[in-house]
Amino acid sequence: MENYQREIDELLLLAAEQGASDLHIAPGRHPTLRIDGELVQLTQRPMITPEISEGLCMALMNKDQKEFFKKEKELDFAFGFKDKMRFRTNVYEQKGYISASLRLVSHKIRTLEELHLPPVLREFTRPSQGFVLLVGPTGHGKSTTLAALIDEINHKRNDHVITIEDPIEYIFTPDKAMIDQREVGSDTFSFNTALRSVFRQDADVVMLGEMRDRETISTAVTAAETGHLVFATLHTNSASQTIDRIIDSFPPEQQSQIRYQLSATLLGIVSQRLIPRVDGGLVPAVEVLISNYAVRNLIRENKIHQIDLVIETSTEKGMISLNKSLSELVRQGQISLENAEIYSLNPSELSSLLAH
Repeated sequence: MENYQREIDELLLLAAEQGASDLHIAPGRHPTLRIDGELVQLTQRPMITPEISEGLCMALMNKDQKEFFKKEKELDFAFGFKDKMRFRTNVYEQKGYISASLRLVSHKIRTLEELHLPPVLREFTRPSQGFVLLVGPTGHGKSTTLAALIDEINHKRNDHVITIEDPIEYIFTPDKAMIDQREVGSDTFSFNTALRSVFRQDADVVMLGEMRDRETISTAVTAAETGHLVFATLHTNSASQTIDRIIDSFPPEQQSQIRYQLSATLLGIVSQRLIPRVDGGLVPAVEVLISNYAVRNLIRENKIHQIDLVIETSTEKGMISLNKSLSELVRQGQISLENAEIYSLNPSELSSLLAH
């Protein structure tokens, strides 16, 4: 067991030193890192056998976690390592063998500037109430952007912030704000239970790691209606798709009600992708929707398909289309045209933008 502990510690350190975003442990492969979006096998280290994989994965878990894993066959958790980093971890079974995927989370919460995100995002940290959504595929930096926005509030506002996460990723050091971080599974039984409790906890700002079901979405919108500033994430690809997904999660007889609530509470939606840089590393491309009179009307009138056009024609108001963001990165020489086309939701429009 001691050998496995030493081995996993070495792999965690190596992942950090190599600037990896993820570490994968699975039988039949060498330990594998994801660096700048690409999987890289550590061929200088031994091939992982089923026995080694089980030993390394067990070395990551405490007694209670091992018990849970034996029953459920998968487990999400996070842990700190060497006071420098945290790992968001999923241990699971595949073909009867135990494997693990570990995402590195820096202890340092970076600012919007350090993340190369547009300054307009700071506007979402100023209102006293409303609903802000961060969306995009898994692994494209939503949690990191969310942490930057919450930490901005932490340094500027004398507020009570409650985060509800599964698992807790970034650890906030309270500054002006009072911050309570609750982990689903250990501090609360579910996102929705914790979110309902927010109404009795004198919270000003709520950060919701994920909206997994209709009840949680409904409670989050109600929280934004009743005087809270609510930040949440969803796995959707664009602002318009996000609004559709929220409304479609409700039965037809409730959809006009949620449309009205959403139009009244939505402050904005940020959709982001992390694109490989030409010279190594990753850079964000973003779509930014800022809710204004036109956007609120389109939501109420169920004309969501027109929102993309509002974003494209409202650059002077701070809105950014994903293609505009991608085309700027291509023009600046930060990303290749090929990668811009891969991540664009409308490559032909991107081509015409770049032609001008």
